Amino acid sequence: MTATTGTVPAEGAAGGAAPASAAPRRRRLRTGALVPWGFVGPFLALFTLCFLLPILYALHQSFIQVRRHGLFGEEGRETVFAGFANYTRALGQESFVDSVGRVLLFGVVQVPVMLGFALVLALLLESASAKWPGFFRALYFMPYGVPGVVASLLWGFLYVPGLSPILDVAALVGLEPDLLGPNSVLWSIANIITWLFIGYNMLILIAQLKTIPSELYESARIDGAGPLQTAWHVQLPLIRPALVLTTVFSIIGTLQLFAEPQILAAFTVNIDSAYTPNMAAYNSAFTDNDYNVAAAQSVIVALTAFVLSFGFLWLVNRKDRQR
Repeated sequence: MTATTGTVPAEGAAGGAAPASAAPRRRRLRTGALVPWGFVGPFLALFTLCFLLPILYALHQSFIQVRRHGLFGEEGRETVFAGFANYTRALGQESFVDSVGRVLLFGVVQVPVMLGFALVLALLLESASAKWPGFFRALYFMPYGVPGVVASLLWGFLYVPGLSPILDVAALVGLEPDLLGPNSVLWSIANIITWLFIGYNMLILIAQLKTIPSELYESARIDGAGPLQTAWHVQLPLIRPALVLTTVFSIIGTLQLFAEPQILAAFTVNIDSAYTPNMAAYNSAFTDNDYNVAAAQSVIVALTAFVLSFGFLWLVNRKDRQR
């Protein structure tokens, strides 16, 4: 009797305890799996709303046309699938094709110059003999904090004869440069972009330089390497990923050139409404009211940036594999 009554509750307790403890454990596991989504969810929602959906909408708009019936469109309108007609019209605009070639020339010259200056500044500020590196890092980075519109207005007045102290000093030595002329305005824009982004790229390179172990510098000094040899054989190979990253960012930024020429257009007649691809798309949308062609131009710019960026990455990876 005693053994029987003692065994039954024990079995019942054991049999009932397992499901009771397993259910909360499953709920905790389910809740734990949802916690990361709680942190990532807001970003994914904003990313989808502000990035993916606009891209998909622009892609959709680039393949349709709105046709109006009647003399003034009073008989109605219909939306039809246009295939690649909008892309044909976009590429048929000589001004748009010229703008693409213009920014490609801009990038070929400006990007290496800007990254070259950023690299030199980063190496100098991370050298052992650098004095007040924190102060100079902040000083060189400061232009990046200036909005592009403000920087364009600032430099625009510095380019105007009669207002610019730069031109006044040049006149004292017998020089009269036309910084807003048809052959020089593109490089005046390049100067603004370089001034704005040297500090930004410099900080990326400095962050990579700080990851280099101090033992490598000591080994280089023991081997008799000077500052230039250390920079060439130790630092440059190890900051290669940062150089690749800044180059890709610069390629994409070059094709997105908009605010600086748009502001400088008020200072000179040598910048028209289709001076860059983004300006051409803006003009098609809000001046010509042809949103479908503007969408096609935007997609072309995006595809060009994609091809150039991944082409550059493929070239870099190919060289790495050949080593």
